[in-house]
Amino acid sequence: MARMFNTLLIANRGEIAVRIARTARHLGIETVAVFSEADAHALHVQVADRAIAIGPAPARESYLNIARILDAARASGAEAIHPGYGFLSENPDFADACDAAGIVFVGPPASAMRAMGSKSAAKALMARTSVPLLPGYHGDDQDPDFLADQAVRIGFPLVIKAVSGGGGRGMRVVETPAGFAPALASARQEAASAFGDDRVLIERYLQRPRHIEVQIFADTHGNAVHLFERDCSVQRRHQKVIEEAPAPGLSADRRAAMGAAAVAAAQAVGYVGAGTVEFVADADGFFFLEMNTRLQVEHPVTEMVTGFDLVEWQLRVAAGETLPVIQDHIRLSGHAVETRIYAEDPARDFAPSVGRLTAFRMPDPTEDVRIDTGFVAGDIVSIHYDAMLAKLICWGATRDAALRTLRRALAETHVAGVASNLDLLGRIAAHPDFAAGGIDTGFIAREAATLLASAPPPPVPVLAAAALAELLAEAEEAAHLAATSGDPHSPWHARDQWWVNAAPVRELAFHAGEATHPVQVRRQGDAWRLTIGGQSVLGQATHGLDGTLDLTLDGARSRWVVTRDGESLTLRHAGETYRLRLPDPIAGADEDEDASDRLLAPIPGQVTQVNAAAGDVVTRGQVLVVLEAMKTVFRLTAPADATIAEVACSPGDMVQEGQMLVSFVTEDAGV
Repeated sequence: MARMFNTLLIANRGEIAVRIARTARHLGIETVAVFSEADAHALHVQVADRAIAIGPAPARESYLNIARILDAARASGAEAIHPGYGFLSENPDFADACDAAGIVFVGPPASAMRAMGSKSAAKALMARTSVPLLPGYHGDDQDPDFLADQAVRIGFPLVIKAVSGGGGRGMRVVETPAGFAPALASARQEAASAFGDDRVLIERYLQRPRHIEVQIFADTHGNAVHLFERDCSVQRRHQKVIEEAPAPGLSADRRAAMGAAAVAAAQAVGYVGAGTVEFVADADGFFFLEMNTRLQVEHPVTEMVTGFDLVEWQLRVAAGETLPVIQDHIRLSGHAVETRIYAEDPARDFAPSVGRLTAFRMPDPTEDVRIDTGFVAGDIVSIHYDAMLAKLICWGATRDAALRTLRRALAETHVAGVASNLDLLGRIAAHPDFAAGGIDTGFIAREAATLLASAPPPPVPVLAAAALAELLAEAEEAAHLAATSGDPHSPWHARDQWWVNAAPVRELAFHAGEATHPVQVRRQGDAWRLTIGGQSVLGQATHGLDGTLDLTLDGARSRWVVTRDGESLTLRHAGETYRLRLPDPIAGADEDEDASDRLLAPIPGQVTQVNAAAGDVVTRGQVLVVLEAMKTVFRLTAPADATIAEVACSPGDMVQEGQMLVSFVTEDAGV
């Protein structure tokens, strides 16, 4: 009879490490966390029974270092290692190393990972089964001219994909033959940088496909099942944003066919454990995309509609047990939707955002609302790791009920200190096309004018809330100073703007973008009279529940969340986030200095490539510096034809946002 492990090492971080620890604790298994120097105080370290340091912050020196992970496992006496997802989860060499060390790898055999790890090899294998494929070329000949000929044979539009790729890296959609050569070169460069492998495959690109994946599970006793499908069509830059189960509008026949194809794909490689077979689909059919040989980020929606704990299944299968149910006993119940909350700025092409989480509020978990996160307020969002802060998963008896719960839960979520995609998620959840179901992968790009709209000028209630929050904070500070002074009743502590025989008017200024918005305030009884853009309102503010701000404007009450960090104010209300700045009294006069003669770092990150030197003549659009942050690659290009004056960075350098990387010779340089 199979024996469950006593001790499990979790070779990961963040929300997935916390989530694995939760199930392990339920099973009575001791957990051992590993952590880099950047994660010494992280949540996943705190929730584990024990924790072991494994190296510096860069992942390659810690979470991707097989030797250090195995050393930690041996030192802790762990009998098994769960890799989570990302990092080493799909690395067959790691699985082999665990086996050689006598430690159980909670995942598929290395042979299955190798079979599915190469997109081209996986498609060649699927071609020998009943799994449908898109027309394409998946072979070894990587000659550019040969690939161009294959592209003409396949037809346009087509997509170029990195053979070893994932997460949208090394992927380019090509609309015409003329665009093929530059897209191929760009995809190869990105693939080489991200995966150390510049090989690509090409295949037909469906114009408006849905991205649907099927959760499969297999044990070591020859049993294999699927747990239905998830729709992952809401994507930005080929990366998932919202996932749901089951896929809306999918017929029973299509569901059964996709499930059977997914199980066939798993059986073709002798699969064991949790895996996901991904398909693209349209009205005419569905086609194999790839297989992920690990647990997926979006596995909670499957858990919520089936009632099964997939991590528990992983651990039981890894311990040698059989699957707990057969296919006929797996049923769907209701509908679940997951949103990924990222530290990123959709208005800046989804650039990752780093810094301290000055506020991080999520709704209270219930039977219908699940929160998976590895962060708490005060944590640092680092450049070294993925930008995902949390997953918000909502269930309902119907899809409409799940979406209503989701919209409410998103409105109750607040992130400050870093930019986030919260507003985008709320707009998607409220969009009529999404509510109708069955959208395709081009939805966000197609609806960008609505979903990614720039923030409008702050309306009167926002500026009123900001002003009243400032006035309330001042009053509380004055009360604190009075209470801690030798004379708490001294009138010199008062900051209520009261004058003898006068009603003074004070002006507060708030910056939003390039504009300044003045707010005139004066006392009127127990309230404040505020004048904003010629409009007058009477307002009061008090602290509400859980640190919220209860705002009353002209008799109408509303609830806000307001966070101040230095001179920055973040306000959230009714699912929208507003960011304002107070005047900085010590700001330098050169803030608006023209930077057209310099190439600046757009975000904090690590320089991975420098493709220029002082004296080089470069052309507009030429890639000069490659910067990587939070698993995203930024190719920084010359803004115009120019001659380089100085290169101020080197590969491996850590740089800050706004730091000069390259300067150019100006016309008056010789004057």
